[in-house]
Amino acid sequence: MGLMTQFSLLDLVPVVEGGTVPQALANAADIARHVESLGFSRYWCAEHHGMRGIASAATSVVIGHVAAATSTIRVGAGGIMLPNHAPIVIAEQFGTLDALFPGRIDLGLGRAPGSDQRVARAMRRTLETDANAFPQDVLELQSYFADDGQTGISATPGAGASVDLWILGSSLFGAQLAAALGLPYAFASHFAPDALDQALAIYRRDFKPSPQLDRPYAMAGFNVFAADTDAEAELLASSQQQSFVALRTGNPRQLPPPVAGYRDSLGAQGSAILDHVLQCSAVGSPATVARGLAAFVERTHVDEIMVASAIYDHDARKRSLSLTADALREMKQAA
Repeated sequence: MGLMTQFSLLDLVPVVEGGTVPQALANAADIARHVESLGFSRYWCAEHHGMRGIASAATSVVIGHVAAATSTIRVGAGGIMLPNHAPIVIAEQFGTLDALFPGRIDLGLGRAPGSDQRVARAMRRTLETDANAFPQDVLELQSYFADDGQTGISATPGAGASVDLWILGSSLFGAQLAAALGLPYAFASHFAPDALDQALAIYRRDFKPSPQLDRPYAMAGFNVFAADTDAEAELLASSQQQSFVALRTGNPRQLPPPVAGYRDSLGAQGSAILDHVLQCSAVGSPATVARGLAAFVERTHVDEIMVASAIYDHDARKRSLSLTADALREMKQAA
C-alpha cells in the first residue's frame, strides 16, 4: 500500500425517492464538509442531464455552492462533458470559480455527452462524431486559461486562472489524450471497469510532462459501502444496485430505499451483470473494506482513489465515509 495514496469523493448529488432537489443540494454541502473533516483531498460532482435522480446538471453552480460551504477541500467537476459546451463558456465559469475560491477548483473533462439524443437536441447541439473535436476543445480551453492569444479572444474571467485540468475516461481514448497533454487522468472504474488496467498502462507509458504535471498522476473510481457489519453494508449497497439495474434496463429512477435480499431476487443473470459492473467495489465492515481497498491499490498503484457511494439514508452515507476514512488510516499505518 503506497503511503501517498490520496482519497476523494465523487458525489452524484442523488435525489432519493421521496426526496427533493433542495434537500439533495443541502446534503451535497453537508457531505463535502464531512469528508473535508475526514481528510479527503477533493469533492467532485458530475454533469448528467435529464436524470430524475441526479441534481448536479448545472455542475459549475453546484461547485460554487459546495466550495462556499467548505474551506480547504478541493472542489470540482468529475466531470464537465465538454462536447455539450463552447470551451469559452467553461473557461468563464471556471475562471469565475477560481476567482471566488482560488487554488481549490478542479476541472475534469469528459467526452461523453452525459445524455441521450433528445437531451442533446434540447441543449441545441448535434452529437459530434468527429473524434478530434474533444481534443481540439480541450486545447482551446487550455488556451483561454493560459491567455496565450491563440484564439484571438481573452476570456474574462478565465484568463490566467489556475484551474487544475483533468482528463476523465472509461476507455483507452482518454488515457492517450491525458498522456499526450501531460494532464492527470481519472478512470471511471466505479461503473466501467473493463479497460482499467490497460488504460492506466497506456497513460503511464506514453505520458509527456507538461507545465501542469511532471509525472503521471492517476486516479480511479471505487465504490465503498461501509457499515458496522457486512450484512448491514450489503443492505446499504442495494439502493445503488437497484439504480444500476433500472438504468441498464432503460428506466432510470430516483435513488430507492434499500431492499433486503435484493441481489438474490435478481436471479443468476442479473446478479452476474451487477457483479461485473460493480467489480471495483468494497462492501462490508471496516475490515472488509480495508481489504478491498488495499487489493485495489495493490492492483492499480493509483495515486488517488475516488470513492463513490450512493446511499439512500444521508446519515448512513456519512457513517460509511467515516468508517472508510478509518479503514484508510489503518491501511496507511499498517504500510
